[in-house]
Amino acid sequence: MIWLLFLLFFMLLFLRFPIAFALGISTLAYVLFAGYPLIIIPLKMYSGIDVFVLLSIPGFILAGNLMNSCGMTDRIIRFCNDLVGHIRGGLSLANIGASMVFSGISGTAISDTASIGSVMIPAMKKEGYEADFACAVTASSSTIGPIIPPSLPMIIAGSLTGLSIGRLFLAGAIPGLLLAAGLMITSWIISKKRNHPKQPKATWRTRGKSLIHGFWALLMTFLILFGIIGGIFTPTEASVVAVLYALLVGLLFYRTLTWKRISSVMTTSAGTTASLMLLVGFANLFGWILVSEQVPQNLAEFLLTITGNKFLLLLFINILLIIIGSFMETIAALLIVYPILLKVAVFAGVDPIQFSVIAVLNLIIGLNTPPVGVCLFVASGIGKVSLEKVARAGLPFLLVSIIVLLLVTYIPALSLFLPGLFE
Repeated sequence: MIWLLFLLFFMLLFLRFPIAFALGISTLAYVLFAGYPLIIIPLKMYSGIDVFVLLSIPGFILAGNLMNSCGMTDRIIRFCNDLVGHIRGGLSLANIGASMVFSGISGTAISDTASIGSVMIPAMKKEGYEADFACAVTASSSTIGPIIPPSLPMIIAGSLTGLSIGRLFLAGAIPGLLLAAGLMITSWIISKKRNHPKQPKATWRTRGKSLIHGFWALLMTFLILFGIIGGIFTPTEASVVAVLYALLVGLLFYRTLTWKRISSVMTTSAGTTASLMLLVGFANLFGWILVSEQVPQNLAEFLLTITGNKFLLLLFINILLIIIGSFMETIAALLIVYPILLKVAVFAGVDPIQFSVIAVLNLIIGLNTPPVGVCLFVASGIGKVSLEKVARAGLPFLLVSIIVLLLVTYIPALSLFLPGLFE
């Protein structure tokens, strides 16, 4: 019967059904044909949602939307542009830097692409950058968001395994910075070759002003990260702190939030949270079916029969995850395949914290991998450029991302050094 589950699931994906609907319809069909009582559906869905740490997700989503609504994105971009705008191709470097800072607010790649891209892509086109290059830089830099803390995929990974969210946050910091540096170097080399524009060097006074204007956005990341690591509050409590902080900044310091705007943001955030929780519930039911059919055990045995070499095994897992990430949303893919592959990796001697970073990095690279990369679609829509052109312009950035992935895969210290300091 398991063939029916996969056949229907992939057919619905091919027909462009939302991932939650594809999961729900395929699992319903399986339950009906397998003869299970229908009560199993709400029971398994509720057990998947009834996890304390998942309460942090609506908080971080609401905090990110509040910070974006009060003009935080523009302030971050202005600060980054004042720092590096005078370098050749400086606006592309500011784009990447803004994505790195904004990751502390959004924690997701798609929202990063949409928020940063709506400002930076038109600005880069106006300054004389090629439209496909502007879109490629924006889409590629959005992959930094889910790695640098706070990260929604890391929260999901921790909730599935019981791993420390604080340690997962720390584990993603160095790989995230390494990815940002690689993308910046690549962008600078391309900009030098194409003679992209640069802006007049900002004075230290101007930089100081932009730092002050963007100070509250920069402070939020450190507040959340060190609050969790220092044991001041849990990830769930941190999400509430983030919401209160965003309201405080928007109402009292920037004074750009109105009650009407707050109401709109809360409605949008509630819709996003509801769709995400529905996805989590259906994914838990999907995962229960896989376990009951012994799919994880069979897959693990199959992979281990191919090779017992840890390095080759990790290479196969990387290829599999990038392919999955290219056509499936990151959190959905984590919910479905991450627990299965984690068992294989741990059996092969890979640290679960390191593998969590590898899995998240793989899946977000998939968001920029043709032919279906979601972030490529978002960026091409904003820049009004064909997906093919954006994908072609993004190949150098994709190559750099894969190099960083291989470094994180085969050098455990890159992801385990910081968590090891707080043991």
